[in-house]
Amino acid sequence: MPGRRTLAIVEKAYRGALEKQFFDALYLAVELHRQLGGLDVLLRGRAVTYGVRAEPVPALRVGSRTLDTLTDPRRDLRTLMDAGVRVHAEESALAAHGLAPDRLLEGVLTASDGSIALRWPEYRMVCYL
Repeated sequence: MPGRRTLAIVEKAYRGALEKQFFDALYLAVELHRQLGGLDVLLRGRAVTYGVRAEPVPALRVGSRTLDTLTDPRRDLRTLMDAGVRVHAEESALAAHGLAPDRLLEGVLTASDGSIALRWPEYRMVCYL
């Protein structure tokens, strides 16, 4: 199935700043895109918040130590899109979180509920990250 893209669905958001600071679902998506020859990402549930404009992730202070290596999902999505990954955000999840489509990062597309599922046969494989 060369030439066919893979669909990665991301539903879970924010799984802990310290626990995942060096590897998370979006970091994995970069590698999947590279190794599988093309990737689309569908943001659903709370993960749609990754696709909206927001302030950069601030550093975290723990005692006398400052941690500035925390992941920034918006930065990571931009990296993915710059590499050719198509990113979609599910409309109902945006609405459920009080977010309008005009808040999306440039390049993130909206997807009506079920519209991507109808396209599953076009994909090489579908996975959840």
